[in-house]
Amino acid sequence: MIGFIGLGVMGRPMAAHLIEAGQTLHLHRVKPISQHLVDQGGIACSSAREVAEKSDIVILMLPDTPDVEAVLFGQDGLEEGLSAGKLVIDMSSISPVATKQFAERLRRKDIGYVDAPVSGGEVGAKNAALTIMVGGSEADFSRARPLFEAMGKNITHVGAVGDGQTAKVANQIIVGLTIEAVSEALLFAKVAGADPARVREALMGGFASSRILELHGQRMIDRTFDPGFRIRLHRKDLTLATDAAKALELALPNTAMTQQLMNAALAIGLGDKDHSALIEALEHLSGAAR
Repeated sequence: MIGFIGLGVMGRPMAAHLIEAGQTLHLHRVKPISQHLVDQGGIACSSAREVAEKSDIVILMLPDTPDVEAVLFGQDGLEEGLSAGKLVIDMSSISPVATKQFAERLRRKDIGYVDAPVSGGEVGAKNAALTIMVGGSEADFSRARPLFEAMGKNITHVGAVGDGQTAKVANQIIVGLTIEAVSEALLFAKVAGADPARVREALMGGFASSRILELHGQRMIDRTFDPGFRIRLHRKDLTLATDAAKALELALPNTAMTQQLMNAALAIGLGDKDHSALIEALEHLSGAAR
């Protein structure tokens, strides 16, 4: 029996793929938008504790570190229903430091813990094509792998607990900084009088080519900013990076700058747009929204 908590934009299709793969899912926080999962065979539960009691493995897909902590250790939380031999798989993107603390707290009760954040956005979740970065013991990874295979394609066991979250933070640094670079390049082309679409086409044939230039560059040109991944959530991930850099006494100057640009995006109301809308924040700052 599998538990699943976190039926948001990403969680809903991930849970659906598990049901399609033949898993019996116990679900918490079922809302009208996720009622179809119950119609497909999922079982609604009244609390995280009930999910834990009825499941051998519980998957979490939640927005942030405090959300995971509350579901794990809050009133009627998972910890109250978990017993020795069960496994928690956290597929949220949260603090690597907190992840290790959560895992250690559960390990004392002989409960396994795997951190397995994902990359690929809503499209990857819907297509069961997520990249999954896993931290945990070999035994726990082997136990979780069949579930991962129902939700993703590129599955990598990075290392010990917390290493999956570290890999995800590294991923978000690269994606965030590349989106910022593409935004600057296309804004420069526009204000200089060139056709950004033609400039993007030219760049796609050279060393500057990337998936972000291909996909998000097209979004910037088309002005299609419906969220695949919200600026608000990406800002959260870069905050994890800058907080970790502070603790490690590590210089990540461009990560910090991009995080501040995302802060500005939130301040002008762009937080719930796709992270490719970062170009609008640059336009606002440069007076080039024209």
